[in-house]
Amino acid sequence: MRPLLRLLRAAWVLLRHDAAAFLRDSPAPPPRAVSLLLRLLARRKRHEPDTHPLSDALQKLGPSYIKLGQFLATRPDIIGESLADELAILQDRLPPFSQEQAHAAIQREFGAPADQLFAEFGEPVAAASIAQVHRATLSDGRAVAVKILRPGIEARFERDLRDFAFTANLIETLFPAARRLRPRQTVAMLEASVRQEMDLRLEAAALSEMAQHHKADADFHTPKPDWRLVSQRILATEWVDGTPLSDLPAVRATGTDLPALATRLIRIFLRQAMLHGFFHADMHPGNLFLQEDGSITAVDFGIVSRLNADERLFLAGVLHGFLERDYLRIAELHFRLNYVPPTRDVEDFALALRAIGEPITDKDARDISMSRLLLQLFQVTAQFDMPTQPRLLLLQKTMVVVEGLARRLDPEHNMWESARPVAQRWMAENLSLPGRARHGGAELLEGAGAFRRLPAMLEDAAEGLRWHVRREREAAVRRERERRFASRLWRSLPVLALLAVAFTLGWLLGK
Repeated sequence: MRPLLRLLRAAWVLLRHDAAAFLRDSPAPPPRAVSLLLRLLARRKRHEPDTHPLSDALQKLGPSYIKLGQFLATRPDIIGESLADELAILQDRLPPFSQEQAHAAIQREFGAPADQLFAEFGEPVAAASIAQVHRATLSDGRAVAVKILRPGIEARFERDLRDFAFTANLIETLFPAARRLRPRQTVAMLEASVRQEMDLRLEAAALSEMAQHHKADADFHTPKPDWRLVSQRILATEWVDGTPLSDLPAVRATGTDLPALATRLIRIFLRQAMLHGFFHADMHPGNLFLQEDGSITAVDFGIVSRLNADERLFLAGVLHGFLERDYLRIAELHFRLNYVPPTRDVEDFALALRAIGEPITDKDARDISMSRLLLQLFQVTAQFDMPTQPRLLLLQKTMVVVEGLARRLDPEHNMWESARPVAQRWMAENLSLPGRARHGGAELLEGAGAFRRLPAMLEDAAEGLRWHVRREREAAVRRERERRFASRLWRSLPVLALLAVAFTLGWLLGK
């Protein structure tokens, strides 16, 4: 009952903030009786046009719900585009924890007090749901940023993630139509993302890998981690000075060529996604700093994502296909990558893609949004039973942020011209004859190695199948138990509400 009681509290907070409408209007709404009950319980308040009830409610519910909201902002296929837009502005800011707790964390992690490790250790300069950052100075005079996880944050997230998993199971049990949206998988991805974000050693490794990818690029930098001061709960990196791109007046005051800066920003992001398959998935303006030489430094690599070879082929093929109005080629690419079931008709799918592409052909290229184009594509492919591709959705959502910043820097910015050199380089490296020969040789060697490992692979596969069958049986029993419980729960809610009303009336009359 504990997760149920905590979820009821969360529902009450949503009601108080007039944010429960999204439950009634979601793709998988509750039964009519429950929807009516939600309407009766809601204490509606008039909100100003610029307020955001759902974001405010999640902020009040705490760190786990803030992360849930930010994650759902990348999933408009689940919650709808308008709600995703509202959650996209959810601010990950919380009051800082005390300096004493920060010193205690350093002592626990490194076995030495802060005043031995640092010449100076300042107050927090930023505090978010998972960690906060302090500015400190090392004994050699170098300034560093010290990121420290919040005390007890692992236990808090562990509890709330169990609640989210309980809710996902409840949704799939009660609303079979919602299974295509994969609520269980969504919670599992959120859990994996949060666990990665709460191990600061992985963030240090992401910084190192990103620096390696961009070592030949003079226009993009990442802060270097100080590996002597890296642990699961603490990360020290070089301090980054510069002008945050969130401060547009200050950026203008530097005299930087803003159209050139917008082009640089787009190409940096596309190099990460298309060429390296490893991109910073939280590139909001506050995490990007303009340097005196015009280069950009990115910070906060707690959220990164990857694209495999097929996903990069998909991205390049789709963008090139829409530019060339070759809708059949885009459709065939979807089928070749098994994104659309082979039972669907490729020409029908090409016709649906034409409905997306033709309205933009008469527009100037600077008026076409690549992120918007991808979102429309995902909405259409859902009609053809294309399973959700979470990493592509995260790519699209990151592209929204990067494009929006580029447009702020240069309202006339032409995304396609910025993207063209990166796309051409990717095609030359992967689709040209030398590129195909190189990939073919690598695949041949990989196939030979796989043949030698075949007996062991077959044994592993058999063991994996046996394990999978056991897990499926256990999951089926658990789902049936949850289904029966959920059915009783929904039937009892109206009765419980009536009992609460009767009790309240009796108490009032007794007075």
